[in-house]
Amino acid sequence: MLPPTLLGPDDPAPVTVLRGAGRRLVIVCDHAGKAVPRGADPGVAQADLDRHIGWDIGALAVARRLAEAFDATLVATRYSRLVIDANRYPFDPAAMPEISDGTPVPGNVGLSPAARWRRVVELHRPYHDAIAAEIERLGAPFFLSVHSMTDRPRATGRPRPWQVALSRAGRCPASKAALAVLRADRAITVGDNEPYALDFGEDFTTPEHAVRRGLSHLQVEFRQDLIADAAGAQAWADRFAPALSAAMEA
Repeated sequence: MLPPTLLGPDDPAPVTVLRGAGRRLVIVCDHAGKAVPRGADPGVAQADLDRHIGWDIGALAVARRLAEAFDATLVATRYSRLVIDANRYPFDPAAMPEISDGTPVPGNVGLSPAARWRRVVELHRPYHDAIAAEIERLGAPFFLSVHSMTDRPRATGRPRPWQVALSRAGRCPASKAALAVLRADRAITVGDNEPYALDFGEDFTTPEHAVRRGLSHLQVEFRQDLIADAAGAQAWADRFAPALSAAMEA
């Protein structure tokens, strides 16, 4: 039998909302946390939760610093992407993966429809409801989705040269403007739809909240080894801020 709720009395709320005074920008962080609720243990070691399969290492730290710099609103998840991936459609098997970058996730094997739906209702939906509410409150803000990527996926073993990467679908004036600023710094290796493009039908957050509303937007990936500590997160937030400013004016 399923517990009456996934979240125990000591479990945190599924979403964090930090409101800035500005109204021009909303920042979201789909994989900000690695918490595990009492009623939905993915069954992996803590060392695996600490890896990129459990959360986006450093992404929340960068997102917070950008929110502070732009006086923006930040909406972030708290639970591990291995429990439910907030950037996947609820019916997508990848939303509750049985294997992630070669690592088995036994707590996700053979989940009943009721168990899957419980995770959607208690963890996935509150996050996306919060994003929608903040967009409604702000009017038509610029939309920034902050992620981090591993420097070397175990599945391929190939190193990733990009320090920062933008994901887009089709022509995207904001992405074009941001890329121009980032590429002006010859010390930065920038990915344009590498290693990830914005994939409609796979990605959920940016397509559903930004693209469908016609909001100007960016989706950015920072390489996790560069932002894993406070100094790195601050440095890359500072380096990215001019590109974000250019995107917001595009």
